[in-house]
Amino acid sequence: MTHMLAIDQSTSATKGVLFDAAGAVVDKASREHRQIYPQPGWVEHDAEEIWRNVLAVVGELAQRQGEKLSDAAGLCIANQRETIVVFDRKTGRPLSRAIVWQCRRGDPICRELALAGCEDTNQQKTGLKLDTYFSGSKLKWLIRERPDIREQLVAGDALIGTIDTYLVYRLTGGEVFATDSTNASRTLLYDIRSLEWDDELCRMFDVPPRALAEVRESFAQFGQTDAAGALPTLLTICGVMGDSQASLFGQRCYEPGMAKATFGSGSSVMLNVGSTFQPSSQGAVAALAWIREGQPTYALEGLINYSSATISWLKDQLCLISDAAETDALARRVDDNGGVYLVPAFAGLSAPYWNPSARAAIVGMTAHSRKEHVVRAALESIGYQIREVLEVMCGDTGIAPRVLQADGGPTRNEFLMQFTADVTGTDLVVSEVPESSALGAALAGLVGLGCVKSLPELAALPRATRVYRPAMARDRVEQLYAGWKAAVQRVL
Repeated sequence: MTHMLAIDQSTSATKGVLFDAAGAVVDKASREHRQIYPQPGWVEHDAEEIWRNVLAVVGELAQRQGEKLSDAAGLCIANQRETIVVFDRKTGRPLSRAIVWQCRRGDPICRELALAGCEDTNQQKTGLKLDTYFSGSKLKWLIRERPDIREQLVAGDALIGTIDTYLVYRLTGGEVFATDSTNASRTLLYDIRSLEWDDELCRMFDVPPRALAEVRESFAQFGQTDAAGALPTLLTICGVMGDSQASLFGQRCYEPGMAKATFGSGSSVMLNVGSTFQPSSQGAVAALAWIREGQPTYALEGLINYSSATISWLKDQLCLISDAAETDALARRVDDNGGVYLVPAFAGLSAPYWNPSARAAIVGMTAHSRKEHVVRAALESIGYQIREVLEVMCGDTGIAPRVLQADGGPTRNEFLMQFTADVTGTDLVVSEVPESSALGAALAGLVGLGCVKSLPELAALPRATRVYRPAMARDRVEQLYAGWKAAVQRVL
């Protein structure tokens, strides 16, 4: 074995990444997919387009790296977690568009369930908030609004899956209907203490249990595939994880107290808390980091709806920039934010507020405010939100990480990385491999296939990193952070 092929199916694109045995990137390919907004607050993806993109990136890599793929150990999957798709049992084709984690159409359903007293049961079993960020209310909405889909689910002709389930089903030609525990744990249907689908939660969201996939460990095998002929040989699918958990694994956060931040369309900050389930009382969520040989590892997670998606908004909606890469230089053209704060509550605010009705705002502008101030405020909003969730997790555990591992495309933005280190007061260790979710799934696959025997062996693999240390005066940091908190209060 010399290589591992990873499919990284994210909110904005599908990547194929070929890693060598040391975790270095050999080659990669990528295809973006459409972001579909049927009405304000709704977000959808075309799951068939995503499937075509998977085949396209695998085919592109096979053309360039056919010999290396012929001796690959296997294929692994990291994916956007809470996005849900219902598909046909016979063909695997989607029966509706995938409903994306950012979509807020389930808000009224969450309010109904909260009024019915379901919040405590939900949190004690799932560790999550009763929020439409997660899959349950989206499914309840779909089942309620589409009687045809409800009938097919009840009859057993339709299946429910997060993106990993859907891709495994398509890759194996319908032979394997399975998900991994990290993805199952994001649906509001899975009890992360008993480690199984929960009948009470399924009734809460009107989901027939027969439509749900078998749950396997991330390190398990999920069948074999040649990606509809795109690969030169059959590969075993092994190493399936939700993208944020995969990032935690790829960043080698194997011990309690270790933390990472993934900067993406949204951001996820995760803190390993060990083998004991620990609900949050401060606004984070409890997460299942992974299960290995029947033993769960838990984490606390702070969820941020809009990170680099805010930069995309500046580009696509306001037309202030033509490329996200411009933001670093633009932010440096001004000495500070000029009193301008951008609160990116485009789909409400998640941790620590969990306020779905909050709406985005740019506050503090004067006649002297410039484009550069708005761009800088957008970047700074990411750092402020990272600090907020770190404070929440510290309040729950008493752990204030001195080092924060960081990954994701936006980590290339040096202004953002330095500001995040400054405002959080932590050393930010940035992976030079931005594809940390794909890497984490690949490492999990190597463990599952027996190519690597232990987590310490993985931790010893070489890593290329950049370190950003806090440099801003603390009184200035606190002044800026107070301005952020005041701005947030104006949108709640």
